[in-house]
Amino acid sequence: MSSGGGKGAAAKGGGGKGGGGGKKKEVKKETKLGMAYKKDDNFGEWYSEVVVNSEMIEYYDISGCYILRPWAMEIWELLKEFFDAEIKKLKLKPYYFPLFVTENVLQKEKDHIEGFAPEVAWVTKSGKSDLEAPIAIRPTSETVMYPYFSKWIRSHRDLPLRCNQWCNVVRWEFSNPTPFIRSREFLWQEGHTAFATKEEADEEVLQILELYRRIYEEFLAVPVSKGRKSEMEKFAGGLYTTSVEAFIPNTGRGIQGATSHCLGQNFAKMFDITYENEKGAREMVWQNSWAYTTRSIGVMVMTHGDDKGLVLPPRVAPIQVIVIPVPYKDADTTAIKGACESAAYTLNESGFRADLDTRENYSPGWKYSHWEMKGVPLRIEIGPKDLANKQVRVVRRDNGAKVDIPVANLVEEVKVLLDEIQANLLKTAKEKRDACVEVIHTWDEFTTALNNKRLILAPWCDEEEVEKDVKARTKGDLGAAKTLCTPFDQPELPEGTLCFASGKPAKKWSFWGRSY
Repeated sequence: MSSGGGKGAAAKGGGGKGGGGGKKKEVKKETKLGMAYKKDDNFGEWYSEVVVNSEMIEYYDISGCYILRPWAMEIWELLKEFFDAEIKKLKLKPYYFPLFVTENVLQKEKDHIEGFAPEVAWVTKSGKSDLEAPIAIRPTSETVMYPYFSKWIRSHRDLPLRCNQWCNVVRWEFSNPTPFIRSREFLWQEGHTAFATKEEADEEVLQILELYRRIYEEFLAVPVSKGRKSEMEKFAGGLYTTSVEAFIPNTGRGIQGATSHCLGQNFAKMFDITYENEKGAREMVWQNSWAYTTRSIGVMVMTHGDDKGLVLPPRVAPIQVIVIPVPYKDADTTAIKGACESAAYTLNESGFRADLDTRENYSPGWKYSHWEMKGVPLRIEIGPKDLANKQVRVVRRDNGAKVDIPVANLVEEVKVLLDEIQANLLKTAKEKRDACVEVIHTWDEFTTALNNKRLILAPWCDEEEVEKDVKARTKGDLGAAKTLCTPFDQPELPEGTLCFASGKPAKKWSFWGRSY
């Protein structure tokens, strides 16, 4: 896994060509009005332009690191507000563990650290002096936390232990840095829990996965598939991994949205996390870990953005409604400005996130383009005619539709429009995603679908060697194909169905494709 889809194995290739250790020079772009690139013509350049011009990020002087500006951080905070409230209902407690971890602790869980080894950044000096032993910066926090779980958990009365932290992590090695999607430092939440039984752990894995689905579908309006990762793609050192998987039609790539893992008892063995049960015998705990990251913002940008810039779902838009005065020559500018102030005040008092753009050094047309670039869901225009008719003109960002609304009905109508926009964005994205799904049965069908940028649903024998073989046979400039997940929502598998890649009896349907 790379930076952002949640916890997972180390970043693998396939993101495109480019220098891992800063070999690929990133182009810093100056903010300007209007877009130089079109989404369908040059997706990579379009995406870079959107996230900079919309004032979400600024490029930093260390490759793969980015400044998150308020337009991005406010979206992250809205997602955080929802998720934090939900996990507190599950009795999760907030913690903060240190950023650093010693080498001997990190090396303790062999499979786990091998999965992250290429990505771990090390501190080796303090000033000009070499440290006695290098200190790692956390790529994830299992090995940071679990020595202390061992200390805190003594009896069955100490269980379950359920903690979460909101923090940053660093994963240094990868081939193709992309803002939000693959960055060397990123923000996330990471939940870590310990239970007396596997049944409790299994139940929580799915509870959290459902919250991740809600983040993507209900807030970001991005359709996702819930499923289980293959043994090859699961979290290093864990028992099994579940995920929500999105798909970007323009690039034909899947993208891991978030992951929820059952770690089993592997870490409990390594870190001696045991408890005394009701009968006085010692038992090992069952553990989970789960995370989603600022990658979610990038997935949203890729899904909804258009040739004018960002398109934000209302539930996560820092500003849901922007009010712009449109004074014509000889118009009563004072009265128009007053009407705009009144509209913004009324909407804010009613619980909407509304703002007013009264800058006099920009034309109304420039302001329209500016706020379209930033993806604000609704624009309200008030000119002399609107003032005379006691109405406002409302323009939707998602489809450009314009409607005149009586001032008296402003709050009710705005609520209806924002709800429509939220629903329409998910519906449109789902239609585009579904149009890319291709059910195949043979290797020839698979390679054709892959080259056509499809999300492939294929019957599979569920053997690791076969997945390795598929990756080897599809390796190329665009990256190899792999399993994305085995969806929980399984189509019927008729008896006698054969694996598309091996010809052996198929055991399940799995999503395959290239990925970020």
